[in-house]
Amino acid sequence: MTTTANAPANAEKRYTVHRADLPLSCPTPEMALWNSHPRVYLPIQDEPGLQAQCPYCGAIYQLVD
Repeated sequence: MTTTANAPANAEKRYTVHRADLPLSCPTPEMALWNSHPRVYLPIQDEPGLQAQCPYCGAIYQLVD
């Protein structure tokens, strides 16, 4: 079964993520890819402050748990 991502890609500049969402990619699997940059994986669990920034769009992701 194929699911269609229906959240707009890169619509926000800050996102909160949980460990259940790992591995983290930007755009996330829930976001539509057709109008976004190539998917890049962000090793947020290894970053200081558990925060990572996408090198393409600048979106900031914060790991909260």
